[in-house]
Amino acid sequence: MKVLVVDDYATMRRIVRNLLTQIGFTDVEEAGDGVTALQKLRENKFGLVISDWNMEPMTGLQLLKEVRADVKLSGTPFIMVTAESKTENVVAAKQAGVNNYIVKPFNAETLKNKIQSVLGA
Repeated sequence: MKVLVVDDYATMRRIVRNLLTQIGFTDVEEAGDGVTALQKLRENKFGLVISDWNMEPMTGLQLLKEVRADVKLSGTPFIMVTAESKTENVVAAKQAGVNNYIVKPFNAETLKNKIQSVLGA
């Protein structure tokens, strides 16, 4: 299954990619911002999106809303990653249709559990 990792920090994308590889996901693509991510999502089929919240010019929340509003993409599982565990952020992401939420820092086990809960694997 193809996974799209979206984060404006290359280091964070690499960390998430390495964690995904550790838990058995080897088909991973990256995007440095929400605009690029949306373009990739419209060009390819992804089984999961793991996106950072805080990005410019399009935030992870805006990306999530775009994905949910697109008929072809609306069913794509989406996990939001953020350094902030503010209740209002979690609520906003839930209202926008996020499947799960991970607060940084996290390890391979946490990521694996969140992915399993989203994919029902």
